[in-house]
Amino acid sequence: MINIFDTTTIKNKQTRLAFSIFWIGVSSLLQTFTIQSFMDPSNLLSSGFTGLAILINKITTLFGVPFSVSLGILCLNIPAALLCCKHISKRFTLLSYIQFSLTSVLLDVCHFQPIFDDLFLNVIFGGFLYGLVVVIALRTEGSTGGTDFIALYISDKLHKSIWDQVFIFNVCIIVIFGFFFGWEYAGYSIVFQFISTKTISYFYHRYAQIMVEVTTSKPKAVSEAFKTNFRHGMSIVNGQGGYSGKPFSLCKTIVSSYEEKPIIDCLHQVDPDAIVYTHKIDNFYGRFYQKPIE
Repeated sequence: MINIFDTTTIKNKQTRLAFSIFWIGVSSLLQTFTIQSFMDPSNLLSSGFTGLAILINKITTLFGVPFSVSLGILCLNIPAALLCCKHISKRFTLLSYIQFSLTSVLLDVCHFQPIFDDLFLNVIFGGFLYGLVVVIALRTEGSTGGTDFIALYISDKLHKSIWDQVFIFNVCIIVIFGFFFGWEYAGYSIVFQFISTKTISYFYHRYAQIMVEVTTSKPKAVSEAFKTNFRHGMSIVNGQGGYSGKPFSLCKTIVSSYEEKPIIDCLHQVDPDAIVYTHKIDNFYGRFYQKPIE
């Protein structure tokens, strides 16, 4: 299901950008729906700068000077967007800017109604949908802004996901929320954030890595095709079949998990009889090429 949001396979740049903007719009609309139908009725706090904007609005309202959530989203995200434009990519920043700007507008013009009266159901479904909002934005090469900018920048430097650390940041915001508005709703908001974070981790695998092992009789052709198309290298170990007695080679490499399917397709084009085995790895230490965010 998540692959329908992936724009990386589209070759035409204009079509790819239009496709990305469409799904960015979908993520903004879904984010607005989730906030208004699941979060607001249950007094839950969302993640990142959007959650911070909501918190600022709630605190300023206590003192009789409400600060617009829509304006808060823009004020918090625009400086982060300008900073990340220099360090990530202009295309990524543009799509992210469209996403959080459109969300700020939709929060004012849309009026979605609650779906459930049950607080626990709002936490579960709202948490999942909010995580899906972030996944859609990331898979279309954008983001929802705020902490997504920070998470993507640091993750690209470390070559590993830091969504768990982002969760800790969000929990800190919720603790402030609990101090002002009650610990019960703060507790439910933490559960909401946990479900949202796990949804992102489950569906977005840019920084997950796998080992690919290929048993082939054409090691040179396989390794050359792999190097040409994916900018990774392979280690080749020569061996002999225990049953057939025929010589073969074992080619091994580490790649990002999102590259798995195109790599397998490429290898089978070179050697249709190749046996390909993949498995996840927990840690990798050494030089590793990570395709930059475009």
